[in-house]
Amino acid sequence: MPSTDRRLKPNTPESTEITMIKDCINHRALAAVLMLSLLFAGCASVNLDAQVAKSPAQALELAAQERNTETAQRYLLEVASRFQGRDDHRAARTLLQSSQLAQPAPPLQPQKRLLAMASATTLDDREWAESIITELSPDSFQNYSPDLKTRAASLQADTYALAGAPLPAASTLMLLSQADSGVNLQEVHNHIWALLEKVPEKELTAADDTSIGFETEGWLELAASLRAPDISIEEQGRIVRRWQNNWQSHPAARILPQKLQLIASLSESRPGNITLALPLQGPLATAGQAIRDGFLAAFFQDDPDVRSKTSIRIVDTSNQAFDQLYEELSAQKTDLIIGPLQKESLASLSEQQALPVPVLGLNYLPSDKSIPEGLYQFGLSAEDEARQIADRLSMQQINQTLVLIPQGEWGDRFEAALLERMRAHGTAALDIERFFPEENFREVTAGLLGITVSRDRAIEVERTIGINVEFEPRRRQDAEAIVMVAEPSVARQFKPLFAFYFGGDLPVYSPSIIYEGTPDAGRDRDLNQVIFTDTPWILAENNPLRAEAGKVLPGTRGQLGRLFAMGADAWQLSKRLPLLRQVQSAAVDGHTGRLTMTPEGKVHRSQLWASFSNGTPKLLPELKPAGEAESTRTETPTD
Repeated sequence: MPSTDRRLKPNTPESTEITMIKDCINHRALAAVLMLSLLFAGCASVNLDAQVAKSPAQALELAAQERNTETAQRYLLEVASRFQGRDDHRAARTLLQSSQLAQPAPPLQPQKRLLAMASATTLDDREWAESIITELSPDSFQNYSPDLKTRAASLQADTYALAGAPLPAASTLMLLSQADSGVNLQEVHNHIWALLEKVPEKELTAADDTSIGFETEGWLELAASLRAPDISIEEQGRIVRRWQNNWQSHPAARILPQKLQLIASLSESRPGNITLALPLQGPLATAGQAIRDGFLAAFFQDDPDVRSKTSIRIVDTSNQAFDQLYEELSAQKTDLIIGPLQKESLASLSEQQALPVPVLGLNYLPSDKSIPEGLYQFGLSAEDEARQIADRLSMQQINQTLVLIPQGEWGDRFEAALLERMRAHGTAALDIERFFPEENFREVTAGLLGITVSRDRAIEVERTIGINVEFEPRRRQDAEAIVMVAEPSVARQFKPLFAFYFGGDLPVYSPSIIYEGTPDAGRDRDLNQVIFTDTPWILAENNPLRAEAGKVLPGTRGQLGRLFAMGADAWQLSKRLPLLRQVQSAAVDGHTGRLTMTPEGKVHRSQLWASFSNGTPKLLPELKPAGEAESTRTETPTD
């Protein structure tokens, strides 16, 4: 009998129909499952732990796929930290400033702030720092775990300082010194003092009146007491020692900031026997005499107590090799030698490893010479002025300039310093024309402004097409300014030629060589609108030493006046050499500029700026880096 099990009859119509029905059901179910899988796949979180983002954009895209906001934000912070570990703070900034981290979850806010402070300070991003400190207070770092407190406090202080808020930055470090017994108090106190020196006087006075807490009150009183006008370095030392006696249990009284340690001890270490070694005969006699007169004028204007403890000897270097003279002087009772003036004489000391008697040279060694221990270098450096011109161009966002410089070794040094600083700022000299005084200045100017190239192009077109063409010369259009390095008689010829060759709209910047140092409106009208840098001795409106010296001494104005001012500053430097060398924030507001020193003992000057108006120099406001307020610097150089 045939079997009735229909499953054994796959070829029958009945079995085929049942199988088709089952297949249809299975396909529909599978399709539904696939559809649900796709729907859920669109909403599912990506496994961020398994993702390694190679760029900020990729990290942001991956985080956007995560449904859990806090998880996504945590991932972005981890990636930002990874970028920082590779010193790629720009990539970290992109993530930290993204909309996805604009409002981090409360548990993530401290981490984001710490990362943001690290990148903002590394990138010197002042605008970002200003936004960060709106959420800070000096004690904010206390919210971090013990192993992060010191790091957070340091970053917080740097962020405040970058944002132009030195007082809360100092307050942060004051709190850190109390909260962490393991910090290096000398370093912390050095940092606190450097910040307090930057606090505006009105803000410091107001804070001193309202301060709370023993340590804060002590710091603010110390800072305020040293802000008194016109106090000598000796008086500053007495103020520091008096403060130490009054605040004996204050941490800073036990461990003074390094700068204040030096100030307190300067009266003891100040040289008592100074030899002024200058050329007083021959071709450099006039320069040597001007420096001598300036040195003595500043000496006799100083505190009587200082003068009574200082002996000055003047030696003529005209007729003797300086290395031999140095050996003779160092064998005598001498604490400091000021001189020589000639670069070659100074170079004769570079063969020595160390100088038994310190020397304040009135010039600079060639770059290929080694600097012996005990040698300081100070002079009216052309390189300093070149760097200041490059700095001002950068601050005014002038990125492409044309440059005129005279031929010769002096011009070579000026050009090298200018270009080096411009490269550091990311700016460029489009063309540099070197000239001799006897050259045709029309051709030099036409070449500088691109007129010659424009004319040659028109001539080439005429030759190519064989007919005359109408030609109107055009200056090059990519230049934003001109740097003109020229003496007054030459500059008065170049400046009108700039206008003649269609460059009259370009601002012109010059070093002090352009100005003779005494007003001459009739002759200097051709220099109108030229912006130039010069010493406070020449440009500052009020200067008691200049006024007094001008009554009784010749040669206190013009180029000799600059040398007179250099001599006066040599006296002020003689009392501060260890301070300037060991404390990088230390400076002297001198007659030749604001004086600072490198660790190698080279003195650099920062001068004033002026512009010719109706033939007369008019002092310009001091430019500040972007974001800082401008202020006119017209103060009289003081101790």
